[in-house]
Amino acid sequence: MSDRQELLRSLPAVDRVLQEAPLQALQQHLPQSVLTEAVQTVISGLRQQLLAEASSVAADQLKPLAIAERAAEHCQRTLQPSLRKVINASGTLLHTNLGRAPLAKAALQAITDVAAGYSNLELDLQAGQRGERFSHVEELLCQLTGAESALVVNNNAGAVLLALTALGKGREAIVSRGELVEIGGAFRIPEVMESGGVVLREVGSSNRTHLKDYQQAICEETALLLKVHTSNYRIVGFTKEVTARELAPLAQEHQLVLMEDLGSGMLQDLTAYGLLREPTVAETVAAGVDVVTFSGDKLLGGPQAGLIVGRKVLIEKIKRHPLARALRIDKLTLAALEATLRLYLNPQQALQEIPVLKMFAADPLQQKLRCQQLLEQLQALNLPVELRLVEDISRVGGGAMPLAELPDWALEIAPQSGSVAELARRLRAASPAVVGRVQNDCLLINLRAVAETEIAELVRILTLACRGA
Repeated sequence: MSDRQELLRSLPAVDRVLQEAPLQALQQHLPQSVLTEAVQTVISGLRQQLLAEASSVAADQLKPLAIAERAAEHCQRTLQPSLRKVINASGTLLHTNLGRAPLAKAALQAITDVAAGYSNLELDLQAGQRGERFSHVEELLCQLTGAESALVVNNNAGAVLLALTALGKGREAIVSRGELVEIGGAFRIPEVMESGGVVLREVGSSNRTHLKDYQQAICEETALLLKVHTSNYRIVGFTKEVTARELAPLAQEHQLVLMEDLGSGMLQDLTAYGLLREPTVAETVAAGVDVVTFSGDKLLGGPQAGLIVGRKVLIEKIKRHPLARALRIDKLTLAALEATLRLYLNPQQALQEIPVLKMFAADPLQQKLRCQQLLEQLQALNLPVELRLVEDISRVGGGAMPLAELPDWALEIAPQSGSVAELARRLRAASPAVVGRVQNDCLLINLRAVAETEIAELVRILTLACRGA
């Protein structure tokens, strides 16, 4: 016990630690209060360790320089931005945790141009009067989807909530039981409907719903027939669903609104690149759906946004709802969305310039060649790891196309000493961070979502991480 007390007495004063070189070097970058707080935190932690019966602290850890080094590390983390760049080597292209779709160069330039000064966000330059912010993309969306009118909000969950509230509050919406999906963050369609004051009327079973189920459920309180695209899961086997095209005549007969949430809506058919067949937004509008909602940052490849297209009389009603202001899109997102949509006016240009579309269209043989080149670069460095080129599968991710698998290749890394978990941790701690995929006690580095401009950085970070630096 006397040894523990001696160690406690040897803890240096805060002012003494602040005189050490690691903290002196940070005085030009951080205020004295931040440095002082960091030292106090380290000393307090050491004191708690010394007071704990089961813990042991070496005398070297209590020296002023050792404490200063730990405090400096804490301060360095303060200097780093919390939201920072990540190289996505996971093989999941629309990785929700990594921000989903990277933006096209045109979208990035549009953000820069609008952010650098003022803009005509809500000013009609021709009339010299106040305008509407979604007018900058409304005509584009109508041209690309065939809809009569359109508006955009901050995300697709907001788009669904706004449309349901504006069109069905206090009344019923009929939904197939098999389409009551849970979206990201544990939010569920029934809860979104409840928040909008819409009464849920479930029909059918989890795997089979028929047109007669909708017909029998319609009553005086019915306002909408709602379809929700199951973009993040699939029910296979003995199944039956009613298509939008089949529901449209029923909705018209009873003067009901037919609404469909496409989730990760597409503006182009991507089956030519090995992806499963999904209805495009234009096809859904052409099928007779009155209101269609979809995301901007998934298969569309733009920024996070909720897009609503459909019949003009209904869209105007949605625009006038007070909730529309609470969910409105900001100017930087709007700039990126407009630039992305303009690329779709030329389908070939969209494939060449929208990153996520380029990833979908990537040739597996070309991906193998890229992985082989990375393998050879790392082999030449004699790193303490085993390297192997392996066949792999890339996935769409982002709650889109859960069954889609894109044939691919990856670099497999197995440390000769230490754990794969520690290697993955060192990669995440790098700047920029690298996120791979741990599988079969190895780390897989998939290059489909890694830009060519990121390869040099990737090699540098992999080298340091494999060497334990």
